[in-house]
Amino acid sequence: MNEYIHNLIKQGEHQKLDFKHSITDSKKIARSLAAFANTNGGKLLVGVRDNGSIAGIQSDEEFYMVQAGAELYCKPELSFETKVWHPDGKTVLEITISKTEADQLFTAPDKDGIFRVFIRVNDKNFIVNNIYLKAWNRKKYGKGVLIRYNKPEKLLFEYLQINNEITFSKFIKTAGLSKYKAEKVLVNLIALNIIEIVFTENHVKYRLVQHKE
Repeated sequence: MNEYIHNLIKQGEHQKLDFKHSITDSKKIARSLAAFANTNGGKLLVGVRDNGSIAGIQSDEEFYMVQAGAELYCKPELSFETKVWHPDGKTVLEITISKTEADQLFTAPDKDGIFRVFIRVNDKNFIVNNIYLKAWNRKKYGKGVLIRYNKPEKLLFEYLQINNEITFSKFIKTAGLSKYKAEKVLVNLIALNIIEIVFTENHVKYRLVQHKE
């Protein structure tokens, strides 16, 4: 059994795995829970430091903090599975969050207490923007997307073939569009899985969908 946890830890933190030394804020942990559920699901290992060393937890308080985050600070309420492990004589709490169904997104409070949609990108959580939300809703509720290959689309594809990524402001300037029209073009292309959003700590960019071979 110890081998299971040690093998998980060896992976390091990534899109589907996060380490928590301890949990002291249910609102903050709710962001991680929601982000996992809104992306591809994942696991939290509570009692493990960022560097992968095992600290262990001292009481059941950690579980109740996670439970409060899921029940009180995730909207809608989020379910999770729990297992307790004892590697090297220490207690590690494994929290497993499944990917949400396609017809809902979970929200959690940001630093200002405003409920927002979070997603998981690599080993970080990001708040999504309106373009992401509108594209998600278009995929869910839309009856189809009609795309005309007009000048804005042509300029966008030509730019991306050369530069790989583009910011929203750069697209507006390049295509000579209003914010409303530029947003509409991107939302439609994302809904059609032609363009994807790239979230980083400093920028939000757009690129052609990277198909895995």
